[in-house]
Amino acid sequence: MRFVTNRTCFRRSWPGWIALVLICVCRSPLLAAGNEPGTVVVLGDSLAAGYGLDPTESYPAILQKRIKEAGWNFNVVNAGVSGDTSAGGLRRVEWLLKRRIDVLVLALGGNDGLRGIPVESMKANLQRIIDRVKKSYPQAQIVVAGMKMPPSMGPYAAQFNAVFPAVAKVNHAALVPFLLEGVGGKLELNQQDQIHPTAEGQKILAANVWKVLRPLLEIQNAKNANAH
Repeated sequence: MRFVTNRTCFRRSWPGWIALVLICVCRSPLLAAGNEPGTVVVLGDSLAAGYGLDPTESYPAILQKRIKEAGWNFNVVNAGVSGDTSAGGLRRVEWLLKRRIDVLVLALGGNDGLRGIPVESMKANLQRIIDRVKKSYPQAQIVVAGMKMPPSMGPYAAQFNAVFPAVAKVNHAALVPFLLEGVGGKLELNQQDQIHPTAEGQKILAANVWKVLRPLLEIQNAKNANAH
């Protein structure tokens, strides 16, 4: 923002200058209004999008219900896109950064594994996503949702599975060890394709994330309350 300092500008009334200052303050992401809801962004793929289900049955929507039940002032943004990879998430992150992010749930990588994308490429993409979020919002909390490939994929599976704990550790991020824990491989909790969870399966995914997300939001909520 460039300020023009000619005499004409200084002739403006004080109310005009005060209004200008207020506009700048309100637009600053670092000086958001105290009553403005916090934002939890779930950056994911078809699991987050709730493929084959009503959007209200997706685990991000269930997380929103949990937050509301807790009485906390956070909005969940479901940025899940079916078929998306870590590279796709990296391309989309700039658009997501247009609004403040308080917590990022990074839930990408499953499609990378199914397509056999090199592990190092996926790891680099996940790191770049975190770096961009942290550059814009240094105080943002990161939750890494881990995925796992079946042992039948050999050495690739072991390398793939190790990426998520490693990314979480180097970034001091919270980790959901395995997003599909309790759902993967269970016929009754998956749709006919045996890849995408049913509505009941989505509830378990939400519970897996909530175990990790809840403490972070609880701390942030307490900070917000003390700030008032």
